[in-house]
Amino acid sequence: MIDELRREVCRLHAELVRYNLVAWTAGNVSGRVPGEDLFVIKPSGVSYDDLTPESIVVCDLDGNLVEGDLSPSSDTAAHAYVYRHMPEVNGVVHTHSTYASAWAARGEAIPCVLTAMADEFGGEIPLGPFALIGNDDIGKGIVATLTGHRSRAVLMQNHGVFTIGESPKAAVKAAVMCEDVARTVHVARQLGEPLPIAQGDIDRLYDRYQNVYGQRSHL
Repeated sequence: MIDELRREVCRLHAELVRYNLVAWTAGNVSGRVPGEDLFVIKPSGVSYDDLTPESIVVCDLDGNLVEGDLSPSSDTAAHAYVYRHMPEVNGVVHTHSTYASAWAARGEAIPCVLTAMADEFGGEIPLGPFALIGNDDIGKGIVATLTGHRSRAVLMQNHGVFTIGESPKAAVKAAVMCEDVARTVHVARQLGEPLPIAQGDIDRLYDRYQNVYGQRSHL
């Protein structure tokens, strides 16, 4: 099971590159090991081109290295804190994607002015607090901001984006969509003040997308 998850998480890192969400060695994807107090994560400072399933490391939920020859990501403590405190989360992603990080640098949440935002995030993409890298302060900010919030993405002030999901793939999707709407809302502001969407409409859009959109089993 761990080997399969390592392969999936390794493959998902290529999606960060494909969607231009990362530069050089920045950014990471992690995934919780089902049924275990473990997760897998990208090693620190390793090029995306050099990533292999074997190079993805295994950590416990305190962020300690359990399996692997390389040092875990510098964001490992943040991921570990999220997994400890949000048991429904099975995937975490971090990026410094350009437009979303620009909103984070401004210290401003992204307002819900697009139906795509209502669909995917159920409202605004919130702003989390400033926190230094290296301990679990970032994780504390992620959990405090997203607990009770429909958004799967948070803009950590002066830093970048963290997303969560029921799987690593879902967290990657949230990171892709976060950058997409961050760019569009930024462009809209260059043209004028974006029009807000009424809360009732946001709720209906979110419910439709989460419960009706896409293919559903009829069995």
